[in-house]
Amino acid sequence: MNLNLLNHLSVTPNDKQSVYKHKLIKHLFNMGAASVSGLCEVMDMSTPSVLKLLTVLIAEGWVEKKGFGISIGGRKPDLYRLKDKKILILCIDIELFSTKVAIIDNNYNFVSEVKTFLLPISKSRTDFFHILKAHLHEFLTSAGISNKQLIGCSVGMPGLIDAEKGENYSYFLSDGENISLTAAFEKILNLPVVIQNDVNGSSMAEFTHGMAKGKRNVLVLLMDWGVGLGIIMDGKLRQGNCGFSGELGHIPFIENGALCYCGKHGCLETIASGNALSEMAKDGILSGKNSMLNQLSKEELERIEPAVIIKAANKGDQYAIQLLSNVGTYMGKGISMLIQLFNPELIILSGKIAEAKQYITLPMQQAINMYCMTQIREKTTIVSSDLGENSRLLGYTAAGIDQFLEAYARKVKKPKK
Repeated sequence: MNLNLLNHLSVTPNDKQSVYKHKLIKHLFNMGAASVSGLCEVMDMSTPSVLKLLTVLIAEGWVEKKGFGISIGGRKPDLYRLKDKKILILCIDIELFSTKVAIIDNNYNFVSEVKTFLLPISKSRTDFFHILKAHLHEFLTSAGISNKQLIGCSVGMPGLIDAEKGENYSYFLSDGENISLTAAFEKILNLPVVIQNDVNGSSMAEFTHGMAKGKRNVLVLLMDWGVGLGIIMDGKLRQGNCGFSGELGHIPFIENGALCYCGKHGCLETIASGNALSEMAKDGILSGKNSMLNQLSKEELERIEPAVIIKAANKGDQYAIQLLSNVGTYMGKGISMLIQLFNPELIILSGKIAEAKQYITLPMQQAINMYCMTQIREKTTIVSSDLGENSRLLGYTAAGIDQFLEAYARKVKKPKK
């Protein structure tokens, strides 16, 4: 990877102090504001050594004092954190029918507006990359940000993603050059790039900023156009052998059900995803169901957004309520299996369909009561995410900056103790 990190961190490879400065910066990014004692523990260094590093980084404009920590007795300890806008990252959230971009800093401040392009995910790369490049050039120009100011780019998307190999085996299949998807992104962006699954982005956001923060055993259920599962076990995000864990949406639920795009019949995604909800709503309206959704135009009916159905339900539309209830029931059955497999303390519902709140959670809970063992389900709390529609971008920021810092650490010689 052609990292811009040397310029960003003002350090010199193979220099002992530079390596420790980098290590401290990485810890402050991952920990947030921290006390000297906390940094001593994670860095395995003495108090004078940590204070010396902090003094240097404060003088260089990287670190600042910010508030006080908790004290058991005596004076509250000073907290140190990275200054705003010291590290900037470009985040790209590629959805089924649109693409969202933003620039975010090391303290998770949105440095730019969140821009959404009507750029759907693609099976091939060429056309998508051509359009994306033009959009990003316009976006960065309007934001007044150049590539030299960015540490890199973190890209999230649906599909079977092997982040280590830099490949998506569901989308953006190679249609020319024999290079990985990560390398293809790096070529058009002229930036180092990491790619990840959208579910892991949602999970990381919950782990760093949401209801999973400070918890050890949590499942994050992404109910968007598709269905995915993020697994946090023993305080770590678990991605499986190749990064393919959590493919809940492609477990068959219905015997002889509809054909799923994965090639199997009756997958959970065919009955409980945003895509399935949209198709069921459209089929019902075309068959004469009585609903305010009948007011939609032919173009709007072709792909009904889940938000439109939720809005109708909130206005008392019985057909919309029934559609969401069906989704909740199917998801409840799936969640019952998850509870018995993982015994989580918390399940967080996120994504477009999670915005339906009680219209899915009530039938979901009824299904859980029916299919799940009482002793296990009573130990699990189910909540809806409160991070908002841009939460995945926070997850991409956390994973992206951490990976870029780690990549740099591998490039510098570790000092001898």
